[in-house]
Amino acid sequence: MITSYQIDASIKLDPIRIEKEREYLVRFVLATNIHELDPETILNHYKGQMLVEKGFRFLKDKSFRVAEVYLKSEKRIEALCMVMVLCLMIYSYTKWLMRKRLQEEKETVLDQKKKPTAKPTMKWIYFKFREIKSCTVRMKNTIQSSVHNINNELLKILVLLGPEYEKFYA
Repeated sequence: MITSYQIDASIKLDPIRIEKEREYLVRFVLATNIHELDPETILNHYKGQMLVEKGFRFLKDKSFRVAEVYLKSEKRIEALCMVMVLCLMIYSYTKWLMRKRLQEEKETVLDQKKKPTAKPTMKWIYFKFREIKSCTVRMKNTIQSSVHNINNELLKILVLLGPEYEKFYA
């Protein structure tokens, strides 16, 4: 003899209970010692922290080769930090400008996979420029300068960035 059971059931959602659980799940604590800030401003500052973290990730990148720098003097460490923060500022500004101009002009550049993108990383853009060579020859009283290995893609990037950037490769 085999005994079997069958359950006939239905699910009914309890919206009040669901709302209570949602309210509980979205709570987190943000603390500050600046009492003049309202909660919305504190939350906006917290959300903006991710950009700062990205910046520090950029500064820790191996291409900076910071691990190879050994400084003992506090002034030299501060100076290096200042140079790195300035590099980050230039990097961030150029990325913003590049993406803005690409959007305005409805243009794209090729990414690492040779696919068009309107949101390239500046690390990739800078990488593209590594092949450019500048040659300056001095003969007697004349100086002749030339730039080599600029292709159409690099010219397009320079035009998008503007005359301030183009003048270095003129």
